[in-house]
Parts: sequence; structure tokens; C-alpha cells
Amino acid sequence: MPAPALTPLAAAVLAAGEPERVLEVECGSGDATLFLAREFPRARVRGVDRSEQAVREATARVGLDPEGRVAFKLGRPRSLPFPEGHFDLVVLVDGAPAATEAARVLRPGGKLVLAYTKYSRAPRGLRGWLLRRGLAGAGFESVAVAEVGDGSFSVACLRGGDPAGAAD
Repeated sequence: MPAPALTPLAAAVLAAGEPERVLEVECGSGDATLFLAREFPRARVRGVDRSEQAVREATARVGLDPEGRVAFKLGRPRSLPFPEGHFDLVVLVDGAPAATEAARVLRPGGKLVLAYTKYSRAPRGLRGWLLRRGLAGAGFESVAVAEVGDGSFSVACLRGGDPAGAAD
């Protein structure tokens, strides 16, 4: 069972399909990235953070991973160190998305999950605005939005692909 802070993310992944490649942006020490690796056991999961210390801490938590399924890398939300169309799912917990950059690294039909916990600094009104304005302008369509426990989540699909998110 996920920690209470991950409850909105746990609810959101139910609408994420079965991704093959997953990215968590601003991963910190890797809690959500490791949760995603457990939720999607066949996916390659990457975490990106701007802090070298956070990347070191997260990497130390991976443990035995002979297949290299989970890895962490330095990067910023507005300049992700990955090629265009590389991921099926991009996740951000308690942050404001860089919608254009998320769209760049997602394949058409890929999903963007925004999960907000009770620790989020983004006010609820701003969360709705981000989804409607920022994400729609970058080519995303809303799939699901819900309040869960002490938090909320939004799932959006990048236009141009299979809305069910099935892998090719």
C-alpha cells in the first residue's frame, strides 16, 4: 500500500494504461519513481531532478537492478535530457508542469500525470488553470481529474495517438 503522500499518484496511474517508458520529473529522492517501477513492472522508469544530491540519494535507493529498469539523471523540467517522443508516461508530483517540454518527450497518445498531495504549494485553482490553459495549449486533452484523500490528480493525453495509451 502506498504512503498517504502517494495516494493521488496511486489513483492516477489507474488511468495511465501500461506504459513501456515512464519519466518522473523533479523526482527528489525517488519515492514516486520507485513506486512507478513497482506499479509498471515491465516498464523502464527514469527519474530526473535538478539536484545532484537528490539524484545520488535516489540512485542509492535502487538496489539490485540487473536489467537497468530504474535510473536517475540530472535534468530540469524545461530542458529534459531525453529525445523527442521517448516516453509513454510523464509524471510530476507537487509541481507545475513545463507543458511544452513534457509534450516534446512524450509520444503521441502518451499520458501526463499531475499528482498533488497535501504538501503541494500550488493552490487548487491554479491546478485547474494549468490543466485547462497550459496543457491544452501544448496539445493535451484531459482524461481524468479527481480529488483523492488529501490531494488530487489530473491525467492528460497528448493528442495524436491512441487515447487508450496502449503500447505499439
